Amino acid sequence: MSLSAAHTAAFRREVPLEGRVWSIRDSRGYPAPQGADGTRAMPFWSKQSRAKRVVSTVGAFQGFDVVEIPVSDWLDSWLPGLRRDDVLVGVNWAGTRATGYDLMPAQVAAWFEELP
Repeated sequence: MSLSAAHTAAFRREVPLEGRVWSIRDSRGYPAPQGADGTRAMPFWSKQSRAKRVVSTVGAFQGFDVVEIPVSDWLDSWLPGLRRDDVLVGVNWAGTRATGYDLMPAQVAAWFEELP
C-alpha cells in the first residue's frame, strides 16, 4: 500500500470517529492549489494534528490557521459546494510537499453515507 493510500484509509476510518474534518485558511481564505493537470483541490485532514503538521512543515502553508469543520456541515455544504465549483477533495495530504490523493467530492461523500 502506498503512503497516499494509507493516509486515505486513515481518513475514511478517522472521520467518523472524530465527527469533524480539519482544513486550513489564511487571510485570503482556504487554499485550493492548482495541480499540473489544471484541476484544483482543497485539502482536508481527519485529525487536527495532521493539519498542524502540514502547516508547520510546508512552506506554502506556513502561517495558515487550522480550522475545525463539523462533519455534518462538511458533508451537507462543503462537498456539494466543491462539486459545484469543480474542486477536488485533497485527502490527508502529508509530507514536505503536502501530497496525497485528490478525489471527486461525490466519491468522498459516498464513503460517509451511513453516518447519522
